[in-house]
Amino acid sequence: MRKNKSRYLALYERVRDDIIAGVYPHSKKLPSKRTMASDYGVSVITVEHAYELLEEEGYIVSSEKKGYFVIYDPNNQFPVSGNEQKNNEIIPRNVEYKSPDKDGLSFSQYARTVRKVISAYGERIMERSESFGCEHIRKAIASYIFRSRKLQVDPRRIIIGSGAEYLYGLIIKVLGNRVVYGIESPSYKKISYIYESEHAKTKALSLTHDGIESTELWKAEIQALHITPYRSYPSGVTASASKKHEYLKWCNEKNAIIIEDDVESEFSPSRKPEETVFYLNKGKNVIYVNTFTRTIGPFLRVAYMVVPEDMVDNFKKTVGFLSCTVPTPEQYVIAELLENGEFERHINRIRRRKRDELSQK
Repeated sequence: MRKNKSRYLALYERVRDDIIAGVYPHSKKLPSKRTMASDYGVSVITVEHAYELLEEEGYIVSSEKKGYFVIYDPNNQFPVSGNEQKNNEIIPRNVEYKSPDKDGLSFSQYARTVRKVISAYGERIMERSESFGCEHIRKAIASYIFRSRKLQVDPRRIIIGSGAEYLYGLIIKVLGNRVVYGIESPSYKKISYIYESEHAKTKALSLTHDGIESTELWKAEIQALHITPYRSYPSGVTASASKKHEYLKWCNEKNAIIIEDDVESEFSPSRKPEETVFYLNKGKNVIYVNTFTRTIGPFLRVAYMVVPEDMVDNFKKTVGFLSCTVPTPEQYVIAELLENGEFERHINRIRRRKRDELSQK
């Protein structure tokens, strides 16, 4: 099973990289599943799984009785649908997307972990936490990111805080309120409230069914971009592969910063972790924010962010004097869940359930 899984993921990555490199340009038909299987010495099922992943992430689209065609386009960032019609309709501001129900850990799972932590660490959990979080949890998160994203992250780059909203505030303190921040429109209301409370200027950028409208993005006089590529709330918009690469192109050309809120992506029904902008740019110029509130439970106000290597010293200098807002015991419990595999088993159970629910529709 693991061998087959690694094969289709390896094939997915190979074809994805070829698409990005232009080996398979926009509108190009991919080799048939049988041809691809023969060329790479794998089964047709392996190719089918790889193609499914590429379609889920917006690199290709299937056309009945015709095959698979590339929709990733580095020159024109709007992907085309199966009928090859571009869709850049602006999402209305009053749209209401219902966020999925909470899929947290059970009480017994959490209670068992708490007892184990108390028994294993004793009075150590009563020690004062470092300002950016205990080294224990930051190392556990770094290891988890490597396992799930195949990205090596120095624990020094990880900052723990009591919820994503708190971390947004730290980011603004470091980047400054003279920076103009681009935010999705519509977006989670608290995002604009937090920027306003810090006296920072924001620019609302219209969302389409694929992400932020390209013309608005490139014309906006902003130095930082706050995005939620996976299931933006309240619209439910998910940015395609083309749009994510456009965000990075914009970021690199404008020498700007991207703040990526990766809420809920762990519960993607896909067979692999959702592709993040943070991953695509190897963590450069991207501040990655995620929370355990959705994955472990709403009772737990714990989030983390990974800052670019060249910004670590600036964060330490500007906000390093602040005390960590997450109690030490909670940090140790999360670290234990990450280290003993309970967290990832829970994530995988939910993802399998969501795949089953989709297959029954």
